[in-house]
Amino acid sequence: MVVAWQTWQLSLHGCASLKEKRSVVRSLKDRLRNRFNVSVSETGYQDVHARAEISIALVATDGRFAESVLDKANHLVQEARGVTVTEARRDLT
Repeated sequence: MVVAWQTWQLSLHGCASLKEKRSVVRSLKDRLRNRFNVSVSETGYQDVHARAEISIALVATDGRFAESVLDKANHLVQEARGVTVTEARRDLT
């Protein structure tokens, strides 16, 4: 069994309020959850309107499958509109 996680620190463009930030973050979290069936959470910068930290986690029987899911999720986040990834970390155990 493999436990895998990935965290992204994001810079959010054009978010002048926490309400605008919530809209962007919620959309990204929903897309990750629905497309890849992973657990998703906003794990940092909750009170900062121009930054966010989002993390995903999954459990798989195969390390290659977990790595593939993380790669696809990373691509989705990298291509998200209005978002720039400033740092990304991942681990498989």
